[in-house]
Amino acid sequence: MHRIVYLERESIIADVRRPDFPHHWAEHPKTLQHEVRGRLAGATMAIVNKLQIDAELIAALPALQMVAVAATGTNNVDLDACRARGIVVSNVRGYAAHTVPEHVLALLLTLSRNILAYRLAVADGKWQRSEQFCFFDYPIRDLHGATLALIGSGSLGNAVARLAGAFGMHVLRCERKDATSIRPGYTPFVEGLGRADAVSLHCPLTAATTHLIGESELRAMKPSAVLINTARGGLVDEAALARALHEGWIAGAGFDVLSIEPPRAGNVLLAPELLALPNFVLTPHVAWASQPAMQALADQLITNLEAFAGGEPQHRVA
Repeated sequence: MHRIVYLERESIIADVRRPDFPHHWAEHPKTLQHEVRGRLAGATMAIVNKLQIDAELIAALPALQMVAVAATGTNNVDLDACRARGIVVSNVRGYAAHTVPEHVLALLLTLSRNILAYRLAVADGKWQRSEQFCFFDYPIRDLHGATLALIGSGSLGNAVARLAGAFGMHVLRCERKDATSIRPGYTPFVEGLGRADAVSLHCPLTAATTHLIGESELRAMKPSAVLINTARGGLVDEAALARALHEGWIAGAGFDVLSIEPPRAGNVLLAPELLALPNFVLTPHVAWASQPAMQALADQLITNLEAFAGGEPQHRVA
């Protein structure tokens, strides 16, 4: 009988049904990293979200057969160590196909139309003191006719492209940064940055993509362009972004992710003077978290367990 341990149950708000095979189920609302080894002792299946499952931990869990990641990203799991042990790792895919792209467009609209600046101005009484029916203190740009550069063309990037197209945006798909050839339909990486009115990131965090966007890339963008990141915080050099916003290298940024989450020790992007800027929007990694998306995640998570137990693992990354 499988022993299933769900380490971070409170990481989603959804109805998590029990698998349809014989099992023992244990769940914990939350788990600290130092508690993982003890709680997974004897487990054959582990459900994790952001906790680290490294090679040392894997070596200490001889019964473990499967790691079910309750998310798409798997950079918190040592996949090589799992492969070496024959441990199957499955992730959840496609559940955020609507919610993340909608969040991207929300960030784009907020920045392009200067929503925060106008809201603050109204709160400060500026409209009430206006000599006419409105005021034009902050530039307003339409998405229609603007160019969006996508870095990453998976399901989320493709969904953003569809929504952007519905707004009348021109969409560029950027080739990989280190590519030696350009695929049909793609634009060279730096060229895409330079042509874009907005750049949106939709790639995984790997050794190759860490700080994919740094000072040189930010300076390659138009001063009127904005950067959107709903993927992983580590894709961007956060110190360089803070400088870019303070010094006007780019017009703004909309982020839903930070390099370390939660940011217990602070983060340069959490500086009060940066958060006070009307051209910087930071949300707490909630782009994925609509109620329908969380329920779809929960349903697929259990389906992954059932597929493994039935001898036909799905959504494998290892």
